[in-house]
Amino acid sequence: MNVTAKMKSMFKRIAILATGLAIPLVLLQSCQQAANGSNTSSPEQGVADMHQPEPFQPTQQWKDYWYAGKGELTSYKLTQSRYGELHNGTTVIVFVTEDLSAQKQVKLDDPASAGADKLPVLKMNQSTKFVTGIYPYSMMLSTFQPVDIHTYPHAVKVTASVQEWCGMTYYQMNARKDKFQMESRSYFESEGDKNTEMDPVLQEDELWNWIRIAPDKLPVGAQKMFPGAYYLRLSHHTAAVTNVTCSLQDENGLRTYTMEMPDLNRTLKIHFQAAFPYKIMGWEDTFPGFDGKPLTTKGEYMKYILLDYWRAHNNDDRALRKELDLPEDWQ
Repeated sequence: MNVTAKMKSMFKRIAILATGLAIPLVLLQSCQQAANGSNTSSPEQGVADMHQPEPFQPTQQWKDYWYAGKGELTSYKLTQSRYGELHNGTTVIVFVTEDLSAQKQVKLDDPASAGADKLPVLKMNQSTKFVTGIYPYSMMLSTFQPVDIHTYPHAVKVTASVQEWCGMTYYQMNARKDKFQMESRSYFESEGDKNTEMDPVLQEDELWNWIRIAPDKLPVGAQKMFPGAYYLRLSHHTAAVTNVTCSLQDENGLRTYTMEMPDLNRTLKIHFQAAFPYKIMGWEDTFPGFDGKPLTTKGEYMKYILLDYWRAHNNDDRALRKELDLPEDWQ
C-alpha cells in the first residue's frame, strides 16, 4: 500500500471512531453487577485530535476498593435552604462501579458479552429528603462518570428528579458525539418540556465523581461550567453555562474543593478526605433564595458502610439502616 493509500485508510478509521460517544479531552480546560474495571470500549476521539490520550489507570488500591462487589453508602445530616428558611433533612450518597453500555448509556444486562460496548463507570446516586411545612421534598441525582477520565473527561450521563406535593420535574443529560443533549420536564409553564443541545463543558455534577476517582486532577482556576441539576431546579435559574473559579485547599487531613460562581452569587464547597478513598465529608452551598437573601445548605457526614445493598431488600434488612442513622421507614 502506498503512502497516499495509507493516509486515506487512516483518516477513514478516524472518521469511524469520531461517530462514537466520547467527548475529546481537549474540551476540558485545565449496580456493581459485573464491573471489573476492564474497559473494552474503543476510545473514540474527534477527527481533529489525531493523538488519543493514554487511558487513565487507577491504582491497585483504588481497584481493590471499588471492584470488591460492594457499594459505598454514606449518610449526611442535611440543612437545606428553601423558601427563605433552613430545613432539616437527610442525604444519602451512594457510590458504586458498574458497566454501562457506551452506545445506549444504560446499565448493561450482560457485561461479559458486551464487547466494545462495555464502559466501566463510577456512578453516584445522591438521594435527598427534607420537609418544608406540611409537604416533603424527595430529590435524586445520578451521575455516570467513566473511570477512564482521560478518554472520557465528562460524565456520559446525568439524571435528576424532584418530587414534592406540587408536582414532579425531571432532567437528563447525555454526552453524545460532540454535544451534550439535554431534556427537561417540569410542571411549570416557563420551564415546561424542553430538549436542547450544548457544546461540552465542565459540569458541576461530574466533579463529585472526579473527587472519588482522582482528586489531584480536579480543574482549578477560571473555567466555564454548567451548574448542578439540584441548584437549577431549586433556584429556577435558567439552565446556562456560567463562569466559575475553582480552587483546592488542604487543611487538617481534609481537602476542600471550592467553586465560586460570581454571576450566580453562589459558592459551593465540597470537603473530602485527603487520603484514599477520598470520602466526601460534607459540603456547603451558599446562594440567594427567592427573597434575595443568601442562605447556606449544608451536608454533614454521619455514617458510612460498604455493602452489596442491592441484595439487602428484605424486611430483615431494615436493621442495616441503623448503621447509617437513618429512620427505619423513611429516606
